[in-house]
Amino acid sequence: MTYKMVVLDLDDTLLQDDQTISAKTKLTLFAAQESGVKVVLASGSPTFGMQDIAKELRLKEFGSFILSFNGAKIIDCSTDEEIFSSTLAPRTVHELYDLSSREEVLIHTYIGSEIIAETANPFTDIEGELTGMEIKLVDSFKEAVTEPVVKALMLAEPGKLAEVEKKLQKELEGELSVMRSKPFFLEFTNDGVTKATSLDHLIRQLGIKREEVIAIGDSYNDLAMIEFAGLGVAMGNAPADIKAKADYITDTNMNDGVAKVVEQFVLREKVLS
Repeated sequence: MTYKMVVLDLDDTLLQDDQTISAKTKLTLFAAQESGVKVVLASGSPTFGMQDIAKELRLKEFGSFILSFNGAKIIDCSTDEEIFSSTLAPRTVHELYDLSSREEVLIHTYIGSEIIAETANPFTDIEGELTGMEIKLVDSFKEAVTEPVVKALMLAEPGKLAEVEKKLQKELEGELSVMRSKPFFLEFTNDGVTKATSLDHLIRQLGIKREEVIAIGDSYNDLAMIEFAGLGVAMGNAPADIKAKADYITDTNMNDGVAKVVEQFVLREKVLS
């Protein structure tokens, strides 16, 4: 199979634990792009938090794309244009706030280049560090959210949040997409919006078949695209239940797992063909 696109999650997949891309992985992805393969970033992160990585990988130069907010936005890096966007109405976000209060977990969302929260907490601090976005603490979350937003996150210790996830997935079925991107981040987007549905939208525009796509990830919000792609790859550091549903398991994010997939399934095939 000749693959035409490699889709990469960021945290714990493309990025090492210190949030950098290894030199080997970077060179391998440059070689893939120079051979004509699209390298696409797909993350739960806001677009703002992905732009520096896109620049580092020269996605603008190679005419590639960002799938941000778990697929709720698609950005054409060559033009910085949004070619797909899905948002939550303020009323929906207010209802999520009420649910977070009921379940006794925290919540934040994004407005512009800021993370909006009522209460300072370590989970929102982590998001600020990961994305490079400023955190704005407000007196009233509901009063702050007056325009549509792309997604909202509930936040709590992993054990607590796993229980809330199961409960709200059932309660909000058919209304919202509910999934964890990290053990302490529970993400809410419009129903049917996942990395997979966004990826499907993109490849249809580009004339690429799903069989020609490699998707690599490590977490539960990556599972849909891992199952969608022609070659779905789980990182060596992924949970066992993610690995069980992947076509292939690569090395860890700290041991060039992404580079090894690209070398084996993209660059080697290019040489052989």
